[in-house]
Amino acid sequence: MTATAPTHGGSQRSRPPSPAKRRLRKYLPPQHGAWAMLLVPFLVALVTAGVDWVQVPLLLAWLAGYLLSYYAFLALKTRRPARVLPQLRLYAALTVPAALVVVVLRPAVLWFAPAYAALLAVNAWYAWHHRDRALTNDLASVVQGCLMVPVAATVAGVSPVAVLEPFVVVLLYFLGTVLFVKTMIRERGDESFLRGSIAFHVVAAVLAGLLAWPLAILFVWFAVRAAWLPRYAMTPKSVGFVEIGNCVALLGAIALLAG
Repeated sequence: MTATAPTHGGSQRSRPPSPAKRRLRKYLPPQHGAWAMLLVPFLVALVTAGVDWVQVPLLLAWLAGYLLSYYAFLALKTRRPARVLPQLRLYAALTVPAALVVVVLRPAVLWFAPAYAALLAVNAWYAWHHRDRALTNDLASVVQGCLMVPVAATVAGVSPVAVLEPFVVVLLYFLGTVLFVKTMIRERGDESFLRGSIAFHVVAAVLAGLLAWPLAILFVWFAVRAAWLPRYAMTPKSVGFVEIGNCVALLGAIALLAG
């Protein structure tokens, strides 16, 4: 989305970004929604499984690893790895040492390696075929993000089984969010996609209610927004603000139930 300068008696050119902003854009991808999917599952693990200092290098490896994968897939997509070599070097230098600390101190996290390898392979395939916006690719990314709930719990010394319910709740939310956002932007006007999104949200509300009845109230709202908001034209930024509020509500509900 590009910003347009207001016109008062004539057109005005928008100011070029500052050198500092250009450098920031070079090293941070414009994937604002990804940060919620990275941080919310991690925070859910903290409030349900507890805090351990090894989660600090885990968080560093997790965030830097996402950035590393973003630029690696961009290199695959463009067939020009040299263009993103500085980013690859930087994020590899951050990811590898932090990940090694976690693996050495909590080797049980390696049980999750095959799942991440398979899901990253899906991302790589879609990047290579220039189909990184495909629904299956997005869903693979969602599963990767939500797996951080049992991963961070394992690092805290808690069995993944103990956080199975919050994992399912977070997974249901983010799977639904992918569908909802697509109905608002890329699949806007596609009635069959909208019906599928609404149906998923209704099923998710039932499943969430079976896990903990107070969650049914929140997930009914998610279903309402999935059916109601696509009727209106909203900017991606506005949709993002709605989902920030939903993420906060979800995290708060899980924290209250855990307490």
